[in-house]
Amino acid sequence: MTDALDPERPLARARWLQAPESRALLAALEAEGKEARFVGGCVRDTLLDPTLDPQDLDLATPERPERLLERLPALGFHLVPTGLKHGTVTVIAAGRHFEVTTLRRDVACFGRHAEVEFSDDFEEDAARRDFTINAMSCDREGRLFDYFGGRADLADGRVRFVGEPRQRIREDYLRILRFFRFWARFGRPPADPAALEACAAEAAGLDRLSGERIRGELARLLPAPGALEALRLIEATGIRARLVPAPLDLERLARLLAIAPEADWLLRLAALLRGRLDRVGLLALAARLRLSNAERDRLLALATLELPDPTAGRPAGERLVYRLGFPLARDLLCLAAAERGLPAEALAALLAELSRFEPPAFPLAGADLLARGVPQGPRFGRLLEAVRGWWEAERFRPDRAACLARLDALLAAEADGRPGPG
Repeated sequence: MTDALDPERPLARARWLQAPESRALLAALEAEGKEARFVGGCVRDTLLDPTLDPQDLDLATPERPERLLERLPALGFHLVPTGLKHGTVTVIAAGRHFEVTTLRRDVACFGRHAEVEFSDDFEEDAARRDFTINAMSCDREGRLFDYFGGRADLADGRVRFVGEPRQRIREDYLRILRFFRFWARFGRPPADPAALEACAAEAAGLDRLSGERIRGELARLLPAPGALEALRLIEATGIRARLVPAPLDLERLARLLAIAPEADWLLRLAALLRGRLDRVGLLALAARLRLSNAERDRLLALATLELPDPTAGRPAGERLVYRLGFPLARDLLCLAAAERGLPAEALAALLAELSRFEPPAFPLAGADLLARGVPQGPRFGRLLEAVRGWWEAERFRPDRAACLARLDALLAAEADGRPGPG
């Protein structure tokens, strides 16, 4: 819990700070008299929730990376040189990942490719960070170092850039999306006017970013608690047009979140895009965001397939699960329920029933038709699908013998020139 007796040491009892592996690493980093501090997300998030115990932690140190590579392995730590050119090594200890970065100061900035020098000054290093809430650090005693008012901003739901907003953005244009992502998680209205103005003014810089980096931010923004409000700000500032070439369906997303708050980011993206982009547009967006083949195909299915009727009952739902598999059927039913205004309780009950349904294997195969003299071709496929459709309509109960009898009845009706059995 936060140490109420010593407001200067608000993180003194943080579980991750007191963990033996954290104490051991701090002792190793400070053995030659140079201070090390935890920085960034672990500090920020634990100020909001003192019970947190993250497994991924960031530290800053004045020690040069080559010295870390010499000293830490000799002390028994396993190191991975994850970002040596940026002064970063990763230490793995007791299941935790500690990203240890040498303090830096900016010498010159060229977008994301800033020219930096190593530093011994924690405040200089903090001044390089994007937002005040991310620029805080704490030492081994849990003392908080907050050079730019991040603690007050965090408490008040403010997301502000460190220093001059446009300068921070020009150092890395991804900070535009990071602003909205962090605001969706930590912010409360109204959003910082200077930050919004800077994001709108520098929006063209988003065109320079790789699709992977944009995808990464969207994948974090869309599941955030304030995603809807952040998306409205993105639309109002004109930034959406740099990301998606059509207005987003925010109302559909709002309805989806009301009945399926557990929806993942791709399902949320599909809710925003259904009816707004055609297949060509969706493929172009998937390519821009560098989605995997599986992600691309899922987005296409969710944004283009006809929606099922979520009120049609369990038999129709079971047929959907049989045809598409439970994950895709579930997502389409969520979208359909959002369209129709189905109550969350009704959707949850249907999905709970369908999650227990294990589709059986269809008893027939093409060999059964070949054994009856049916050659490959359109008729072959129609007959097989006719039996399959009847088997599905019978809720998958007919066994192999019954399905063969159905097939024989269809063949007999064909031979006699009669309509097949209804």
